[in-house]
Amino acid sequence: MATPIETLPAAGAPGTALDGGRPPRAPRTRATDVDRRHRRGASRWFVLAGAVLVAVIMLVPFAIMVLNAFKAPADYSQNGPLSWPVSLYTDGLVNFWERVNFPEKLVNSIWISGTVAVFGVVLSLLSAYALGVGRVRGRMWIVTLFLLANMLPQEVLVYPLFQMAQEVGLSNNQWSVIIIFTVIQAAFGTYLLSSVLGTFPPALLEAASLDGAGRWRTLWSIVYPVVRPTLSVLVIFFFIWTWNEFFIPLVMLTTNATQTIPVALASLQGDRMMDAPTTNAGALVSMIPAIVFFLIFQRTLTRGITAGAVK
Repeated sequence: MATPIETLPAAGAPGTALDGGRPPRAPRTRATDVDRRHRRGASRWFVLAGAVLVAVIMLVPFAIMVLNAFKAPADYSQNGPLSWPVSLYTDGLVNFWERVNFPEKLVNSIWISGTVAVFGVVLSLLSAYALGVGRVRGRMWIVTLFLLANMLPQEVLVYPLFQMAQEVGLSNNQWSVIIIFTVIQAAFGTYLLSSVLGTFPPALLEAASLDGAGRWRTLWSIVYPVVRPTLSVLVIFFFIWTWNEFFIPLVMLTTNATQTIPVALASLQGDRMMDAPTTNAGALVSMIPAIVFFLIFQRTLTRGITAGAVK
């Protein structure tokens, strides 16, 4: 009687010694796929609910500001800040526009913020190029010093800065604010760009040097195209950060002709009284240029952050 021939498993088949002794995988069924999709869908709903909750929390103060911007002072005093306006009141916008000379303050804010953004990015690029690509000795200590200097509160810096501005004849001059914030923003920009340029491929720089490119040619032809998305992000951040600055411009700029929008908003409040509708109307009008600027450069910001993350 013939013996049945046993079929041996193929070499490397799952569950054999050659396969490392791994047990065979359980076959995928339609039920497991449905459960996995169900769990993934539930987690997405939780994330979406959290994002909506955060958005609502952020939009509530803005909605209250809009309500009070179009509310009469008597309506505000009688019904409070959370009530719906009894009638549409636009005199608050007119009062703010006329009392602070808003067009003049808008030009001052755009001039100071735009100049700081451009100068700060250029200074950050040059400093980071020297530290990151130039391989300066003690580079890490210098970058750490930049970071620590950027963390100092403005209250610590304002008195010596005010004294120096008076000594050099820049008291009540917009250039004093521009110089101060250019250095402050460039400290952060240098810290950020130094970490990026510190990982720049040395072979690429050596190839440029062999082709006869000097330091300036290497900077503008090789380094700049690589870090251009990061520079675009820094321009947007520097502009918005400088636009929102209040304390140093309040100390340095003492006349109405040189002040910025945040300082003009503060002038609407007194020690014992405050016109809440006019203040809210001024805050609403003051936000519009910054929002427009952000919407114009939104794609630039998104592309810059995405490119930086990929690199």
